Formats: sequence, C-alpha cells, structure tokens
Amino acid sequence: MVVLSAFFMSALVFGVLRSFGVFFVEFVAAFEEQAARVSWIASIGIAVQQFGSPIGSALSTKFGPRPVVMTGGILAALGMLLASFATSLPHLYLSIGLLSGSGWALTFTPTLACLSRYFSCRRSLAMGLALTGVGLSSFAFAPLFQWLLNRYAWRGALLLVSALSCHIVACGALLRPLSLAEDTAVGGPGAQLTSLLHHGPFLRYTVALTLINTGYFVPYVHLVAHLQDLGWDPLSAAFLLSVAAISDLVGRVASGWLGDAVPGPVARLLMLWTTLTGVSLALFPVAQASIALVVLAVAYGFTSGALTPVAFSVLPELVGTGRIYCGLGLLQMVESVGGLLGAPLSGYLRDVTGNYTASFVVAGAFLLAGSGILITLPHFFSCFSAPTSSPQDLVTEALDAKVSLPREEGLGEE
Repeated sequence: MVVLSAFFMSALVFGVLRSFGVFFVEFVAAFEEQAARVSWIASIGIAVQQFGSPIGSALSTKFGPRPVVMTGGILAALGMLLASFATSLPHLYLSIGLLSGSGWALTFTPTLACLSRYFSCRRSLAMGLALTGVGLSSFAFAPLFQWLLNRYAWRGALLLVSALSCHIVACGALLRPLSLAEDTAVGGPGAQLTSLLHHGPFLRYTVALTLINTGYFVPYVHLVAHLQDLGWDPLSAAFLLSVAAISDLVGRVASGWLGDAVPGPVARLLMLWTTLTGVSLALFPVAQASIALVVLAVAYGFTSGALTPVAFSVLPELVGTGRIYCGLGLLQMVESVGGLLGAPLSGYLRDVTGNYTASFVVAGAFLLAGSGILITLPHFFSCFSAPTSSPQDLVTEALDAKVSLPREEGLGEE
C-alpha cells in the first residue's frame, strides 16, 4: 500500500508538472503575455517544491507523514482551483506556483522518506516501482490535459486537474506511521539537522548529487534543439525524446531489482549508472547518424532512469532510517541548485560556441565528477552492503524495550 501510494503520488506531482506544458500556449493567448513570463509559472512551482522540502521533512518528523501529505494534497488542489479563476499572470504565480508548489513540497519528500522506512531488503525495487509513476503519468496526462483543454477550455481543465490533485489526500491516508527504535535516539528536527551538517559522508553525497543534477536534465531541455540543428524535423526530434522516456521507465524497474539482487553497497551501482549516463551525454555531439543517435537516446534514457531509485536508496544507508525525513529534505533542497543552473549553463555555452557540443560535454563532465565523489563514501569497496535498519526488527526491539520497563503506577494497561 505504501508503494502504491508513492506511485500515484509521484504521478500526481511530477506527472502533472511534466505535462503542464500543454497549458502554456493557452496562457500566452489568454493573458497576451510573453512566453518567458508565462514559463515562470512552472518554474516557481518547481522551485517552491524543492526548496520547501525541508519544511515537509521537519513536519513529518514531528507529526508523521500522513497528516503532512494529506495537507499537501489539499494545498495542491486548492492552488489549481484558484488558478481557474485567475484574471492575470500574477494570480497564476501565486495559485499554481506558490500554493500548489507548497502542497507538492509537503507531499513528495515525506512520501519517499516513509517508503524508505518501510523497506530494507527490497528498498531499491520499491523505489523503482514507485517512481515509474512519473514516466507513465507523463504519457497519460499530456493527451488527457489536451483533451480537457479542447473540451472545457483552460479554466474548466484546471478545475478538473484540481479534482485530480485531490487524490493526493487519499495517497497520504495510506501512509500508516511506522515507529522505529532509532527514532528516539536521533532527536528532533533541529538535532537531526545539526548532526547532518557535521556528517561528512552525507555532505559528500549531497555534493555528488548536486553535480549529477546539474547535467542530468540537459537532454530534456536541449536535445530537441540539438537534433534540429542537425537537420531533424521537430516531430522526429520529439519522438526521440519519447524513446528515451520509455527506456527511462525500463531502467528504473531494472535498476531497482538489481539494487537488491547484486551484493555490495548500492552506492557502487549508483556510480556505475552515473558514469554511463555521463559518457552517453558526452557522446551526443559525436554521433551524427540517426541510428547512433537513437542508440545513445536509449542508453541515456535507461541509465538516467536507472540511477534515480538507487540514488534514493543510498541515503538511508548513510544517515539511517531515523534521520531519513530530514536528510532527504535537506538533500533535495541543495541538489535543486544544480537542476536550476544546468539548463541555463548549457544554453549559455550554445550561445557562445554556436552549437551544443560544449553543452553536452560539460553536462557529461558534471555527472562524471559526481560519480568520482561517490567513490569516497563509506563501505564503497566492501564486498557486502552497508548495514541498514530493518523496520520489522526495529519495531520488535521497541516492543521488547517497552515490555522490559518496570511497571509504575498510573501506566495502567499500557
């Protein structure tokens, strides 16, 4: 049920974000604004979601993931609802960007952190299955939203997207709290944040993922333009991106299974996928033939999808499941800097050099640099996986600890 919740939650957050481009043309025409100003709607939403992740993590540590995610679902739906009554672009900035973005911040990180706490032996596979919701919903929501626009116009379509977002509340209700023995040892959100800021492996891992994030999204932004520079028509270029997206789905599930089946630390598998993704990115400018470009797109899609579930699985091994809420929130906030800077940097290199050769080579170099830092993590060269907390064992330990306490007056049956 927790995996199912995470699957639909990832679909209702990032599936909506990835497919929101179909509203772009409608907003430009309705408000008679420049495309650059309209593009800030989604950018604000993504920025608020990423930078607000620590808040969702801290609240989940204190109150549990269920009420936090359910509140986030209400805010996400309310933002879309208010957006349907917008009369100017700033209204959309506030409703979709700020309000819905705040709801997404309270939703994504707490759900994945809760998923990490529920699984130990099959954590990578659980992550891979949950995150396939992003890719599958991207294929489903784009034509669905376009159909809603054609039938109900953009205001009616936003009302129905708001109703769709309400299902995040149901996803949050499935997140039954899980008490682990180490929860009492790690302290509150403030104590956890202080310990993480002094935790060397966590800080190195954060730097590594920030570098990886800097180059990770470059093909999704610039690959179509690069192919058009090579003489491809826009439809064929967009189809190649779809091929990469399909390969991405396969990579997520395959990597999740391998992460649990292959002996050794998960960080080693993450380093492999990151290295292969960086090499495939750097080879894009070299490939000229159509077959070579298709092969590279498939390779990039598979390896970039494969690194996602194991990237989330490494964190519990580093900081422990007791600090996963705070650790994942802080990690997402910092690594978002790389995601925000990567695409503009690639565009700047394109403007300076006149082609995308330097853009893809530099993007690949960022991923290779991140994979180099992963080698410094603890237990990287060991033959066995780093020890992780098993939820069932920790609950048993907690119950045993309660039974062994001497009975005092006033405790009653408890």
